[in-house]
Amino acid sequence: MVRSDILDTAKEYVTRDRAKTHGDAEDNFRRTAALWNAYLEPEAPISAADVAVMMTLLKVARIASNEGNADNWIDGAGYLACGGEIATERVGASAEAFRLARQVDSEDEEMGFYEASQRL
Repeated sequence: MVRSDILDTAKEYVTRDRAKTHGDAEDNFRRTAALWNAYLEPEAPISAADVAVMMTLLKVARIASNEGNADNWIDGAGYLACGGEIATERVGASAEAFRLARQVDSEDEEMGFYEASQRL
């Protein structure tokens, strides 16, 4: 699989209505966080975004055992996408802010490091 296939498949998985089968992703991550908090009794509580990160790490561990299994790569990208959505909504970031940040980054790349640093 090429990277675009992996991302396209992950996008298909996270944007189709999986709630019918698995429930809402954020609700599911919150429920998982509550169960992990009860089991682990950590000093700092685990959040829904933490669950997305840790599920990604599970996929990374599986990749270490079988890097040829595309499912692990696809699911890892999907977990990061879900976690990114949860985390950016939680801190009040918007798609517009993200778009503007990417625009500034690409302008910085075109401008070169020295000129971009002068804008700071």
